[in-house]
Amino acid sequence: MLMQTHEARLSALREELKRRGLDGFFVPIADPHMSEYVGEDAQRLSWLTGFGGSAGSAAVLIDKAAIFVDGRYTVQVRDQVEERLFEYRGVPKDNPANWLAQNAPEGATIGYDAWLATPGWVRNTKAALEKVGAKLVPVDGNPIDAVWSDQPAQSDAPARIHTDEHAGRNAQEKRAAIADWLAEEKLDAVVLSALDSVGWAFNIRGGDIAHTPVAMAFALVDQDGTAQLFIDENKVGADLKQHLGNAVTIRPRSEFESALGAFEGKRIALDPEYGVAAIAQALEDGGAKVIETRDPTILPRAIKNQAEISGHRDAQARDGAAVSRFLAWIEAEAPSGSIDELTAAAKLLEFRSVDGGLADTSFDTISAAASHAALPHYKVDEDSNIAIPPSSIFLCDSGGQYFNAEGAGTTDITRTVWVGPGEPSAEMKDRFTRVLKGHIAIARAIFPDGTTGGQLDTMARQFLWAAGCDYAHGTGHGVGSALGVHEGPQRIAKTTGSQGGTMEPLTAGMICSNEPGYYKAGEYGIRIENLVLIEERHIEGADEGTWLGFENLTWVPMDRTLIEPALLSPEERAWVDEYHATCREILGARVAEMGDERAADWLERHTQPL
Repeated sequence: MLMQTHEARLSALREELKRRGLDGFFVPIADPHMSEYVGEDAQRLSWLTGFGGSAGSAAVLIDKAAIFVDGRYTVQVRDQVEERLFEYRGVPKDNPANWLAQNAPEGATIGYDAWLATPGWVRNTKAALEKVGAKLVPVDGNPIDAVWSDQPAQSDAPARIHTDEHAGRNAQEKRAAIADWLAEEKLDAVVLSALDSVGWAFNIRGGDIAHTPVAMAFALVDQDGTAQLFIDENKVGADLKQHLGNAVTIRPRSEFESALGAFEGKRIALDPEYGVAAIAQALEDGGAKVIETRDPTILPRAIKNQAEISGHRDAQARDGAAVSRFLAWIEAEAPSGSIDELTAAAKLLEFRSVDGGLADTSFDTISAAASHAALPHYKVDEDSNIAIPPSSIFLCDSGGQYFNAEGAGTTDITRTVWVGPGEPSAEMKDRFTRVLKGHIAIARAIFPDGTTGGQLDTMARQFLWAAGCDYAHGTGHGVGSALGVHEGPQRIAKTTGSQGGTMEPLTAGMICSNEPGYYKAGEYGIRIENLVLIEERHIEGADEGTWLGFENLTWVPMDRTLIEPALLSPEERAWVDEYHATCREILGARVAEMGDERAADWLERHTQPL
């Protein structure tokens, strides 16, 4: 029945395209801010195809269609999308522009939503289509919206103040720094279109996207430090108006496009990754010169100040106690076979919610049993939910958004555990330990200032490579401060891929994940993820340059049952023992205060030396 529904939706879209004189249409997972995670009203790809991942796109022609996903979703897309409706294509090897050029008839007119595409994507796709006699045109109103009869309404959640104590720097100082940058670059104004950039620059948060505390807004910041914030007025209370101050003009979000026409003869900065084609076109139509350059908030936002770092440490300790209680519960209850994936995710949320500072999870919990653990970005729902089988591997990737008197922070942790009875296979222990060795290699790395994430990535993979194994995702991503769980510009990965960032120099103050993995399709998956803070390191006897390393932020024991100690070097064993001793030191009192004797016993047992 579900696939018939998606077939009907695809048919309805094609009829709408014909009505508009279009031969095809591009369907991304995107919103007008190029957000990684989007609101329910922007889930057009999911509505059309059934695909539930967070990254992907589709190209629809009158007689055929294709869906494009990266290596994280190769299995998932086949489970959720019917091949007779959409061809499966993998990026970056394949991409929608080339597929459209190869499959669209000569003279075809392909539509796209200029509010959901970057200028670079438009240029590249236009060029590809022009070579085969086809053309790309912006649509007036998204055709999916025209046939999506029960499309959810946009969020009306209020925006709220992110206090100076949590931010570590007031918004006036941040916008003054933006103004200085504009003067240095001889620019008149900058468009801030990324939601986390707006949130950071104005010290505001919101609830418009699940798990990411942002408010739907655009901003224009001028060289004199004044700014215009385009946000639905019903989101802005008197306290927020006072917080923003007289230098910020609050205008309805609906006025943003027309405001872009008021910069005739001005040089306006627009980030080509987050500023959509519609923004660039509106500026150009108004006579402005668009300067494509990186959003000036991105690097300062990535380099955390002391208040943000303190908030992260506090959030990690709170989160670590909750996750440890959860893993103790899993160890005790799951071997019965009576716990399913949804129940496990709900129980983890229950443990996290004991802390009054939890505002939300930082993403949908990946609660993955047995073969589901082999899907790196598996999302459990009522249809996919299974019981956690006894004698199997269970993987849980989760996080929280914490706001409390001690600070604010975003967490992200993955633990892979053995569910008894019995023992894991020799292969499972081998693969887990190789992943652990890669994790330790990153955790212990010392590297010169200017090193990029791409240069470190091999350190995490080397032990898997030696066994002829690998994983199809990055080793690490940046993390926001009470903002997005994924944040650029830094990234530890093999190639730039669709997310970029691997050529970004790692800088003291940045927070990254450290998450190598291994996935055996149809059987099990392994990932070990901690968050780490880049910090300066003093090397005895070194007399040249600045050196960096990682301070670990995440403290939850790793499953000793899956570790093969014989595969660890003495230095690696010492790291594991020291890590576990610190877990016990940081979490012991917190778990004891909660009166959870089972978790206290679990923590004691799982933090003993190897």
